[in-house]
Amino acid sequence: MVWSRTHLAGLEVLAMDQKGFRRESLQSATSDEDMLEIAGAPMDFSMADDDPPLDREIGGFSSYNGGGMNGRTTMMDFLEEPLPGVGTYEDFNTIDWVREKSRDRDRHREITNRSKESTWALLHSVSDAFSGWLLMLLIGLLAGSLAGLIDISAHWMTDLKEGVCLAGFWFNHEHCCWKSNTTFTDRDKCPEWKSWSQLILGHGEGAFAYILNYFMYVIWALMFSLLAVLLVKGFAPYACGSGIPEIKTILSGFIIRGYLGKWTLVIKTITLVLAVSSGLSLGKEGPLVHVACCCGNILCHLFTKYRKNEAKRREVLSAAAAAGVSVAFGAPIGGVLFSLEEVSYYFPLKTLWRSFFAALVAAFTLRSINPFGNSRLVLFYVEFHMPWHLLELVPFVLLGIFGGLWGAFFIRSNIAWCRRRKTTRLGKYPVLEVIVVTAITAILAFPNEYTRMSTSELISELFNDCGILDSSKLCEYVNDFNSTKGDDLPDRAAGPGVYTAMWQLALALIMKVFITIFTFGMKVPSGLFIPSMAVGAIAGRLLGVAVEQLAFYHHDWAIFSGWCSQGADCITPGLYAMVGAAACLGGVTRMTVSLVVIMFELTGGLEYIVPLMAAAMTSKWVADAIGREGIYDAHIRLNGYPFLEAKEEFSHKTRAMDVMRPRKSDPPLTVITQDTMTVEDVETIVTSTTYSGYPVVVSRVSQRLVGFVLRRDLIISIENARKKQDGIVSTSVICFTDYCPLLPPSSPSVLKLRSILDLSPFTVTDETPMEIVVDIFRKLGLRQCLVTHNGKLLGIITKKDVLKHIAQMANQDPDSILFN
Repeated sequence: MVWSRTHLAGLEVLAMDQKGFRRESLQSATSDEDMLEIAGAPMDFSMADDDPPLDREIGGFSSYNGGGMNGRTTMMDFLEEPLPGVGTYEDFNTIDWVREKSRDRDRHREITNRSKESTWALLHSVSDAFSGWLLMLLIGLLAGSLAGLIDISAHWMTDLKEGVCLAGFWFNHEHCCWKSNTTFTDRDKCPEWKSWSQLILGHGEGAFAYILNYFMYVIWALMFSLLAVLLVKGFAPYACGSGIPEIKTILSGFIIRGYLGKWTLVIKTITLVLAVSSGLSLGKEGPLVHVACCCGNILCHLFTKYRKNEAKRREVLSAAAAAGVSVAFGAPIGGVLFSLEEVSYYFPLKTLWRSFFAALVAAFTLRSINPFGNSRLVLFYVEFHMPWHLLELVPFVLLGIFGGLWGAFFIRSNIAWCRRRKTTRLGKYPVLEVIVVTAITAILAFPNEYTRMSTSELISELFNDCGILDSSKLCEYVNDFNSTKGDDLPDRAAGPGVYTAMWQLALALIMKVFITIFTFGMKVPSGLFIPSMAVGAIAGRLLGVAVEQLAFYHHDWAIFSGWCSQGADCITPGLYAMVGAAACLGGVTRMTVSLVVIMFELTGGLEYIVPLMAAAMTSKWVADAIGREGIYDAHIRLNGYPFLEAKEEFSHKTRAMDVMRPRKSDPPLTVITQDTMTVEDVETIVTSTTYSGYPVVVSRVSQRLVGFVLRRDLIISIENARKKQDGIVSTSVICFTDYCPLLPPSSPSVLKLRSILDLSPFTVTDETPMEIVVDIFRKLGLRQCLVTHNGKLLGIITKKDVLKHIAQMANQDPDSILFN
């Protein structure tokens, strides 16, 4: 097997909107490795404003031979002084990791060398080294500020569905009652806060008042969701959904221009507030990662080092994803681990440190804003004081099994529904779909107080450990205060309020399980973390109360007698809710380490790590036994994104020659010879094919490989030579060698293009096992490699071919691997 330099260059569709040369050939739907059919994509790409192509207009560049047969030319290093436009990427292409890293090393080496020449150069070197940390600081500040704005706005608009504050309409229910003189038990009934029935009818009791409040709740929900879907559809189609599947794809090296742009940021921030406030079964945590990555991408344009280097920009986006999770859960360490475990494709140690700093700054900024007024970063922060017992691992594992089953069920059901949305007329009516789902959700949610409240408030109540002053129905136990010691309450018999809460929670569980399937994937911003945690928290609280009552009434049983005597505080139902939330979230996303860290950062206690680990691992094992993919990987595959999962093993015994193109029934491989083809010949090849790169060989007879040239580089170079260099005509010979062959004196000038030729494309032999080829593509991020036999070129394997082969070996449709 012959391995050249690990060059991650690939077959791209490098369609550049140039004047002049063969413009029509660039308007075809060519794509990365001839992979992506985007002509029929239903999205509007006119807002593609992040990372605009660099140096779109072709400037002068005198690296071509204009002197006839014996003319000499000054060759310029392709990496040091490229043609304007060479080395940039068009939409829906994979970046060249090696070229980007090589350019950054060259730039850094030049800055270091110059820093020894003058004080100004030394200052420039210092500022360049510091720019990464400054960028992290700005990302943390912006992400934290936007998260605080989203939290405050969503809290206010959620309460707006039920009433308004007379002291100031901008106050939510809790803030409105802060200055009230009402008692603690009546703190939610302060005179400053009026429900819609009290405001309109003058009283809040009776059937008509209930119906009016019901009607206003549904109307506000429909207004919020309608405004959200119209804004997404009209201004930023990329603002819908969670964003994490696309961010994983972008971090793997793919370019989706506009997905992290300023319009997407603005619309996603606004519509996320509207979608959460509408009461739909979705959360803001996943979209906050998208918001933070938009911040990172936009701020990259302030620094040349990151604006002009796609690989460096992806390091920044990995850190921004960590900041997003940090402000979503108030868990900076969990955010860093989430970025490392779940979304990042390339995560060097330097990125780890910067991710930690960005997450720290973001969390500090959010804490300074204090959106919930409780000096906490999240609404459902809780602290438990009682230790857990070893025997409680049994119900914790049961919760893990439930989480795994729920996760597998949800993924299959949601993917089936999303596929139906894509393949039927349903996908043509996104506004109607959102309105119908919102109406059903609001109508079903209002009668049940546990579905009427926001999902974050529901999780907060379920996590809560009942105290003496708690007035929730979940805490309506039969009290015997003679047996209390301080603030710790013993296990008590459940009162009527607890039993009422149990059946209401059971109904809420059924509703959440099914309505979330249809909500996730609609054309509004929708996160999955909070709905999944709510399902698990409800199941955990139900199980926790059941175990608590079992221990109370049967404390003499063998399983309780050793550690749970009568009058003791043994069982903490809130802990069961927390473990259930972790189990269900793990079953859906397949997170493990980052999930446990996020959950214990939420609770502030290290002693509950073992229950969380047991539940998270159990849910992952159970869910993996049913289906290997998490929800984000499943959506990546559904959308046909060119993402090569690094976690899966390829175990089939196939060879490179079985996968390469051309196949036996295909026409021969399109190649360019090194010194015998004219400009017209190359133009004909470019216009008659949609490939994004061509192997260069010594001759068609020998098929000895010389190098690889990209379609875009050919187009730019020929166009530039026709404009700037005298004597270049259609009959001019193109030469990819240092010394061109002797031609008659009457021949037109020779066009030398050796500077754009990649002389070390990655090659493998035809007998190389595909498991090695797949491993190479995964670990090096290759876009293509050439296949040789005894030094002669046989064919090419692209990333698309690898993805199709993996799908075919897994008995899946190989044609599903295209960007849709």
